[in-house]
Amino acid sequence: MAEYSVEVCRELEGKFAAAGLHRPMRITRYEPGTELAYEVTSVAEGIKAAVTLKVERFVGGGFAGQVYQVRIQDIQAENSAEGKIEGLEVGGLYAMKILIPPSRFSCLFRNVLYWIGFQGPFQLQVNPAAARAGAIWQKFIRRAAQTRFGDEKAVVDIYATFVDPNLGSCGELSEWVDGRTWRLEVDDRMDLLKQSRRGKVDDSELGLPEYRAKRKFMREFVELLHDVGAYEFARQYEWSTCKSQPNCLKRRDSGSDPAAGLTAVDFRAGLALLPFLPMSPGDFKLIIKGLMRGSLVQFDRGNIKKLEGFIAEHRETFTDTGRMLDELKEAEEIYRNSTPDIAHNHVRLLYSPKLWSTIFDRAVTGWAVQNKSDDVATERLRRSRIHTLLFGVLGMLPGIGLLLTILGVLTGIGVGLAALFGCRASSLGWFAAASGGAFAGGIVLSAGSKLILKVWGRADYRRHYKAVLTSWDYFKRALRAKIAERTIEWHRKGRISGERARKFAEQPWRYFAHLPFLLLVFPSLHRLVTDGKFAKEKLRYIFIRPFKLYFSSPLREQWLRDMVLEGKKKHIITDEDAETILSRVKEPYIQRYLISLVAHLFTLPLTQIVSVIVAAIYYRRTGDKVGAGGILVLFQVIPISPGSIARGLYAVGIAVYDRSFKNYNIAVFLSFFKYIGYLAFPIQMTYHYPVLARFMAAHWATDAVHIVPVFGERGALLEHWVYCLFYNWPLTIRRRMGKRAEIRAKMKPRYWHVGLYTGAVAGCMAMVDLFYIRHANALPSLKEIWWLLAALPLLNGAVVTLGCGGAPVWKRIVGAVVGGIAAVTACTIIVAVVRADEGGITAGMFAKTWVWRSFIFAVVSAIGAIITELRLGEPRAE
Repeated sequence: MAEYSVEVCRELEGKFAAAGLHRPMRITRYEPGTELAYEVTSVAEGIKAAVTLKVERFVGGGFAGQVYQVRIQDIQAENSAEGKIEGLEVGGLYAMKILIPPSRFSCLFRNVLYWIGFQGPFQLQVNPAAARAGAIWQKFIRRAAQTRFGDEKAVVDIYATFVDPNLGSCGELSEWVDGRTWRLEVDDRMDLLKQSRRGKVDDSELGLPEYRAKRKFMREFVELLHDVGAYEFARQYEWSTCKSQPNCLKRRDSGSDPAAGLTAVDFRAGLALLPFLPMSPGDFKLIIKGLMRGSLVQFDRGNIKKLEGFIAEHRETFTDTGRMLDELKEAEEIYRNSTPDIAHNHVRLLYSPKLWSTIFDRAVTGWAVQNKSDDVATERLRRSRIHTLLFGVLGMLPGIGLLLTILGVLTGIGVGLAALFGCRASSLGWFAAASGGAFAGGIVLSAGSKLILKVWGRADYRRHYKAVLTSWDYFKRALRAKIAERTIEWHRKGRISGERARKFAEQPWRYFAHLPFLLLVFPSLHRLVTDGKFAKEKLRYIFIRPFKLYFSSPLREQWLRDMVLEGKKKHIITDEDAETILSRVKEPYIQRYLISLVAHLFTLPLTQIVSVIVAAIYYRRTGDKVGAGGILVLFQVIPISPGSIARGLYAVGIAVYDRSFKNYNIAVFLSFFKYIGYLAFPIQMTYHYPVLARFMAAHWATDAVHIVPVFGERGALLEHWVYCLFYNWPLTIRRRMGKRAEIRAKMKPRYWHVGLYTGAVAGCMAMVDLFYIRHANALPSLKEIWWLLAALPLLNGAVVTLGCGGAPVWKRIVGAVVGGIAAVTACTIIVAVVRADEGGITAGMFAKTWVWRSFIFAVVSAIGAIITELRLGEPRAE
């Protein structure tokens, strides 16, 4: 199936250009091969130059902006006498960051948070002074890094700033760092890592060298940022935010030393930190620290006085920075006075004409940068405060319209849910009308105000809309150009294929037929519903491919080769490890493990299918919608599910078939647990194929975590946690259990205590049953004593395994299960004998109670024994 095609986008751009419209094409991002020309200003010298560059590739984008790898084609200094810009060379590779997200949603979310915090547009995008201030701060931080780390290369260099007239944003040219995030490292002593943080273990005994080196570097770098007064820049490197780790890369040419080549590469925050909206665990601490400094809203504010103090202490390092410091002071003053920023300016807003003058002036500059006003309109707005104020108020109306639209949609969803749950239609009529009115009014307000802004601010748009209204031929060309413009965006998002995008441009009716499907928010769902070929291949991939993989050895081998190739691209496997895996791909054990992985894939939908069937049966019998929903949720959170039971039985079956429990001992144990069971066979591979095991665990676990927005980013802390949880901790537990087994082999097994605990549990349960019979004339239900039925078997499993002396693990688990069932049986007999002639409780009631209690006690006692074995610390020989 054809993926995203740059060629298709270029064809559609050509169709737009061929339409000959008065207005320019709206661009959200650049394609590889695009040539761009900018007037740039160097950060260090303030030299202006015309730079031509070519986009090599689109690297990615977040809330702060979009990043490209570019190659400079030509540099022409404005004044040749000023010399060349230091660091920029023709033919060199650089990183270009344009401070506007490629995603409309990301841009909207970022701008809303910034507006709440500072009551103005996102300044790094629209205010060249803000962009200059951030770039100069980065230069000073880079120079300060030399005093702390002995090398400026610990901070990425930044060379120039510019304004991109196509995207309507400020941007910057920086050093291209050929680097990577951490490698996911194997460590079977995760328990030592915990102890080391309390100072109980020498670092030489620890694993995870890259992880620990990056953590130490980032901690020291945060301290440096605080020393130079860049408090709010430090948020980009605070470890506890759990999303800062990708901002630090290791240069690929730095060798094998885990601490060498670590480089801070990102100094542009994307989201303002509001005091009432922490967005990561570390934000709580940062908010408190900010409040103590008097900063209610945090973004990228620094303390220039503290920076000057740091410079004075290290004069020999900052001898040539006088011009930059002067420019920083000037740019910072303009930047901080460009928005009302009530949290920092507060009472100054009541008496400072200079503040308001700067706010008005920078507002006009921002509209010019965003292409909301042309040169003539910009000059008129600068001459009239009233026009500036009206233009600003008008610019707020699209946002208000969007809020009304969202409110209408949410109200409509609420009305639909209320109707679904049985509310009378007559009582919902007013809400339905209000929902429709808000939705329609929001769209009209948003679209109308945007139209007025374009007509007011841009002469080319005035000519465009006039021609649309007066020329039928121009209207048709404008319509086709609009379709080509929107189709590019749809294709980039994956809503339509390249082939279909071409058809839209040729047959406009197809475009209009797809407009209702925009209500399907997820692009993949839009394509699944409207593209039969795509749906067919997706369904074949989900339902037929596993069967082919199970029965076809060549297809399994190719599956593994594709995963290894993808792993090399993502840098979760080295070239040497990849060669090792591929050289052994035909070995029998690898084939067996691959077949087992495919079998595990078959069980993926099993839990969902069973949960839906059970919930449907329950709803049909009771009519309880809430209860049915609760069943669906319960199946997602229980540790053992129908899917995991099927995986466990398969693992047991394959071990019996091969007559080799040793080669499947970990898989048999882990497969019965939900989620972690998918990694049972990758972890089992460590016996024979440690390299393949490490790769498979990294591949499956990290791919799953990358679904998580923001925190699931590649190289972030959640990725490392998941890898360690699914791979390193099982290895640690296996090592402990192996060592413990060696110690226990020298001890005598003990089982007499099982009877003792069985009697205690039976007595406790019997007292509870007798109490309920006496006061309620019935046996207690599961709902009434669920807490007891959870606590007692867990405790039973724990105490049984702790007292079994030299018994092997499987006998400890069996002992816990047998003891649990025996306790339920003894309890039932005791209660039946004592109260047999009272309460009207029949033998059938006792039998039913015994069955479900025996099942619960057997499962939960086994879980209690397993958890206890897993939680036991490092074994010590007696």
